[in-house]
Amino acid sequence: MRTATLDQALERFIRQVGHWEAPRWAAHLDGTDGSRGDALHALVAWIADAAADAEGEPHRAVPRLPHDPALVDQLRVVIADLRAANPAEAVLAEAADRLSTLRQVF
Repeated sequence: MRTATLDQALERFIRQVGHWEAPRWAAHLDGTDGSRGDALHALVAWIADAAADAEGEPHRAVPRLPHDPALVDQLRVVIADLRAANPAEAVLAEAADRLSTLRQVF
């Protein structure tokens, strides 16, 4: 079941970065023009869009919170929204893959 895979990817990600403070989030992410926080915010926005698509709703801008450590909570919320939207298995799998890939580059 893909929900379990996504939950596992989320748990691993949180174990790796859940204790980070602002300087670690602000660090430049190799291979990008932005920071680690920027990369996670982009993933949060993608997951929010996937949930909106699954519900047949329009995409909405995901606010960039002023404190990057709050991105982990924002990620939890949009993943819960995605699960509640009951998307196709492929969407859950892609979300898990994107999250695992981001964890590896962090």
